[in-house]
Amino acid sequence: MSAKKIVIVEDEPSLVFTLEDTLENEGYEVFVAKKGDKAVEIVKNENPDLMILDLMLPGMSGYDVCKKVRSMNYTFPIIMLTARDQEIDKVTGLNIGADDYMTKPFGVKELLARIQARLRRSDQYSNNTPMNEISLGDTYIDLQNAEAEHPEKGGVELTTREVELIRYLAAHANEPVSRDALLENVWRYEFSTNTRTVDVHISKLRSKIEVHADDPKYLVTLHGVGYMLKMN
Repeated sequence: MSAKKIVIVEDEPSLVFTLEDTLENEGYEVFVAKKGDKAVEIVKNENPDLMILDLMLPGMSGYDVCKKVRSMNYTFPIIMLTARDQEIDKVTGLNIGADDYMTKPFGVKELLARIQARLRRSDQYSNNTPMNEISLGDTYIDLQNAEAEHPEKGGVELTTREVELIRYLAAHANEPVSRDALLENVWRYEFSTNTRTVDVHISKLRSKIEVHADDPKYLVTLHGVGYMLKMN
């Protein structure tokens, strides 16, 4: 089995040295880019399994790198790094397609754990056939036949959009998913769609899969970020 490829996009020499040395010792194939445009070039040539991306880069910023990579339809996990511990950075990063976020200084062991977790989830998503059955507490969802069995309402029909929405959220279960990510991957930025459209569909979906739609247990809102589907 070939080694997983990780791209480090960072311009701080001491951190690059530490990360490169640590990751290579863990058996990863490591590529380093000190500038954003170089990172994009590496992605095109190597098709990596994960990227560690600093936000504050000379020239092309980490935000721009993330947006560029996602616009090219690469779906590998991106872990963003920043020296600023501000909520807006986290929200912005998640909204444009980052999967995780770490504030400097951070422990290398924690970073390794997050890398392993992200790669594991990525492998599961890419290797599994599409999910057709989901249980959320007492609600059973049959995606193949587009219906849910609600404990109080009985059989409830799901729209095609609702099925796509559940599939995407389930593929990213227990992870924050931004409204923009849903617009891009479920609505595919269709004409006239906006974040309000997402909110309305989420509300309707909750009424079909939650026992108490006004106090959701599984399809929860992450204020300032988006949504999360909680699954065991």
